[in-house]
Amino acid sequence: MPSWLQLFIKMKQKFSTKWKASRQPRKQRKYLANAPKHIKRKMMSATLSKELRMKYGRNIEIRKGDEVEIMRGKFRKKKGKISGINMKKVKASIEGIQKTKKDGSKVNVWFHASKLRIIGLNTDDKKRIKQKTEKTKEEKTNQANQIKKSNNIGEEKCIRKDK
Repeated sequence: MPSWLQLFIKMKQKFSTKWKASRQPRKQRKYLANAPKHIKRKMMSATLSKELRMKYGRNIEIRKGDEVEIMRGKFRKKKGKISGINMKKVKASIEGIQKTKKDGSKVNVWFHASKLRIIGLNTDDKKRIKQKTEKTKEEKTNQANQIKKSNNIGEEKCIRKDK
């Protein structure tokens, strides 16, 4: 057996928690493919519309029932509700957006979450929205505190120069 084939067979299939980053696409693909569900769930986040950003922050994980707008590709600017999510592929299908196969049957088109923008949230899960609003409130207070600190530092320098 060739030595390169032995290396391929011995390659680890487990997810590495110590792995940080790599420029190599094969390692990036391996990281995404072998990632556990709690990390893949975070990869399933999409940006929010400007109205929703004010309330919930920049992005949120997509769920079945969310209303989305497609931002890239052939179906760009089309809107619909998410009808299904495939965690293994890290993709979502949208109601009403289908391709016609050569035999005439229709098939759902799957989109990566990064190519979608959430227009309306599915508010059935109150815990999801509560967590997101709490996080945005904390972030806003932290930003305000940092701005105050930076302003105070600037005032102190001005006072010292005056003396």
